[in-house]
Amino acid sequence: MAAISEARRPRSGREMRRRRRQGQGPVEMRQRRHGYFPHIFTWRGREYRVEAVERCWTISLRRRGGRVEGHCFRVRCREGTFDLFQDARAGTWHMRRRVR
Repeated sequence: MAAISEARRPRSGREMRRRRRQGQGPVEMRQRRHGYFPHIFTWRGREYRVEAVERCWTISLRRRGGRVEGHCFRVRCREGTFDLFQDARAGTWHMRRRVR
């Protein structure tokens, strides 16, 4: 199991920059359900309404200046399924990827 997580971890600064570029950019969280789960968000100028949160998980990364805690949400909207990331330290939201 450790070998699998090791393989997914970026090994260099170049790899981390490449992975950051693969992200789809900032998200404006317009409304949350129960004060926690994404409900309505805007991405690239378009508003999306979350029909269901399919999965959520917490991640902790070591970065310069300490640990970064974040929450990931796989959400289903009429337009598709997306992985959203909330940087808990900075209070910002980002699109990680469009799943389908």
